[in-house]
Amino acid sequence: MFHVAALLGFGALVIVLKYITQSIHHRKQAKAWGCKPVRRSPDILGISTFLNHNKAISEKRWPEFLEHEYNLHGTTHQETLLGQTVLATSDPENLKAILSTQFKDFCVGPRYGQFYPLAGAGVFTLDGAPWSHARAQLRPQFSRDQVTDLSILEEHVTNFVNLVPKDRSAFDIQPLFFMFTLDASSHFLLGESIGCMLPSSTKTGVLSKCAVRDAKGFAHALDGSLDYLAKRSRAHHLYWLINPKEFRDMSKQVQEVFEYYVHAALEAKGNSDNKDGRYTFLRGLVADSDDPKKIRDALMSLMVAGRDTTASMLASTFFYLARYQNIWSRLRREIIELFGDVNFPKVEITHARLKDLRYLQCVLNEVLRMQPAVPFNTRTATRDTTLPVGGGVDGRSPIYLRKGENLTYCVYSMHRRKDLWGQDANEFRPERWEENPKRGWEFLPFNGGPRVCIGQQYAITEVGYVVVRLLQHFDTLESADPHPRMEPVKECTITLSHALGVPVRLYSSKEIN
Repeated sequence: MFHVAALLGFGALVIVLKYITQSIHHRKQAKAWGCKPVRRSPDILGISTFLNHNKAISEKRWPEFLEHEYNLHGTTHQETLLGQTVLATSDPENLKAILSTQFKDFCVGPRYGQFYPLAGAGVFTLDGAPWSHARAQLRPQFSRDQVTDLSILEEHVTNFVNLVPKDRSAFDIQPLFFMFTLDASSHFLLGESIGCMLPSSTKTGVLSKCAVRDAKGFAHALDGSLDYLAKRSRAHHLYWLINPKEFRDMSKQVQEVFEYYVHAALEAKGNSDNKDGRYTFLRGLVADSDDPKKIRDALMSLMVAGRDTTASMLASTFFYLARYQNIWSRLRREIIELFGDVNFPKVEITHARLKDLRYLQCVLNEVLRMQPAVPFNTRTATRDTTLPVGGGVDGRSPIYLRKGENLTYCVYSMHRRKDLWGQDANEFRPERWEENPKRGWEFLPFNGGPRVCIGQQYAITEVGYVVVRLLQHFDTLESADPHPRMEPVKECTITLSHALGVPVRLYSSKEIN
């Protein structure tokens, strides 16, 4: 018994000595590198901080809570969450270092384990050489020819318009955008639309052959899975504690849908019959591998991103347009002058002409500033390193990070900083992009550096096309929200959406009821 106690005591002593030795080493290295202490949240154990985060999430005000924390503790500060130390930053200089100039000093950390039950080994969960390979596989799908070809979008816009009430009644436009983006992204990536907006999808489509049964069931499974992924992400290294049966079942239901397409593509491998002649991501993956899981994982990440981020942007665009009639009128006037309306079209809508709509680009940039689809992200230090700012009394000195230290960066908070965007930073004002169109790292809706969103140009083009076509079809957009709010109540999982939906009335005043 004495020997056991002695061994335990010796082991504890070794741990303490190692901790002291490492602490001395890190302090000396930080001093040598000119670093100063970072500001800290006063909650040492992080219990109240954890509870406050969860309370804000449950009350649908988490982005606003994060903004408050940055205002309270500093734009770069350190906090503790249930004993885990996390660096939080919304400084453009630090984001530039993390994502670009010091890219190799950081990785996605525990995200692979956090996301694996749903997304597997995809481009968003991988690091190093596997990530580089996954990224390279994406490039043909987002070549200029692919991005500028708008032909596949029109049939899905037509299906969308058919779902808009003809009697001018109020409806929630957000679910329609989620269905639209899933149909459009599946068509773009798989070569075949899942068909969420078609009535036949509930009877004879792919979804009817899977456990989800229909579009509503698929959306429920996918949204539920993403909610759990967000919880696992916020838990950092403790993500494994969040793994209920409901999460596992929902993830399997979503995966089953994509497995259907993967197996069909593998069975057709070698068949030279390509009906439309288009390159698709799925065909490229099948040409590169015969492993169904590897192909499914690669598809999953991109499909989810293609659905959620673009739908978020569309929903936010119409949320604001419904509240600012002057912006709606000016935007529609610009569109009609160039393209005409649905009854009297003037010229074809092309990628180049969409970019010529200057006010449309201002509106979309302002939407991305106010409601970035991915408001929050994480990284982990791969080595002892520094960041440019956050240290000292004024927060302008370099700070030191140990290898393995977790950090979070909040694009939402950075986009709302008054010192970067002016006193009206919390106001939706597209005209600011006419006054100052060139922005640096303070505007980061699609990430930056080597991991910048490879589909950003396609996403902006898709949203721009949908906005143009809907404003050609309809001349009136009204908010049907029972509360006269100018800011949405935010649902924040992996992406940002509108917790109370986007209730509107959308119609043409020329139509006779």
